[in-house]
Amino acid sequence: MTRNQGITDNILQLVGETPLVRLHSITKDFKGKYFAKLEAFNPGHSAKDRIALHIIENAEKKGIIKKGSTIVETTSGNTGFSLAMISIVKGYKCILAVSDKSSQDKIDMLKSMGAEVHICPANVAADDPRSYYEVAKRIHKETKKSVYINQYFNELNIDAHYRTTGPEIWKQTEGKITHLVVASGTGGTISGTGKYLKEQNPNIKILAVDAFGSVLKKYHETGKLDMNEVSPYKIEGLGKNLIPTATDFDVIDIYEKVTDKESAFASREIVKKEGIFCGYTSGAVLQATKQYNNQGYFTKNSFVVLIFPDHGSRYMNKIYNDSWMKAQGFL
Repeated sequence: MTRNQGITDNILQLVGETPLVRLHSITKDFKGKYFAKLEAFNPGHSAKDRIALHIIENAEKKGIIKKGSTIVETTSGNTGFSLAMISIVKGYKCILAVSDKSSQDKIDMLKSMGAEVHICPANVAADDPRSYYEVAKRIHKETKKSVYINQYFNELNIDAHYRTTGPEIWKQTEGKITHLVVASGTGGTISGTGKYLKEQNPNIKILAVDAFGSVLKKYHETGKLDMNEVSPYKIEGLGKNLIPTATDFDVIDIYEKVTDKESAFASREIVKKEGIFCGYTSGAVLQATKQYNNQGYFTKNSFVVLIFPDHGSRYMNKIYNDSWMKAQGFL
């Protein structure tokens, strides 16, 4: 399983087969061995390339997406970038409803990729007509020959990672993996990867990362959606104010919540100690791993894989900007 180093027909053939890198400095005081799955090595610089390509190619096979189609989606930025990239290569129009929590870097990137971008308030209910969920639905209804990707409620979101990310990690670790730490947003990455790995070895623990202000952890523990859990937070692509059907909660062993501030500093720590320029959610994954370690989840024999979802270049105006950090009260 080596990435094709020869000539590829187009950039989409470079999706997947991302590297697994041993972590040293940031985990030197933890029990066990730690490895990062670097999804920024996808051509669209995030794990979302996998689901975007899988969903679109499945729709093409079924005749749902055809020449002249318009792709419509709800996104915090990364899925949108992947869809915009794929739309360019395949000749589709791309319209995106984007949360205003998304970094300006992401929004600028989406526009530079030729996508039509509608910016929507993040801190409104999911069923509010201004929410990016409802705006995407409205655009889909109003746009002829459009297809709504609907990643939060699309089973192919899970299937993409079941077919690719899970097998890659199993092969890369030679079956030695004992724990997987993953950010839980739409839930596709953790559900698909976790399902595949547990089929290979049911003893592998799937450790989820959630944000304070999100409903996922409590729903996993109680089976109830508690809107009192909902409050504004800064981390993008992590947590939710609704329950996505693209999350298979049975696959997940436990959730751990992280704060905006600690996750931001953890991202910076990864860069300075490992040289891996990662995104905000990667910092959240490291922060959760620290908390899991402090709670005694790992032993000297643990083989822990952390999925780092995207690249730091998308957060230059946020966590890597001292002015933004000061404005949040983090510095």
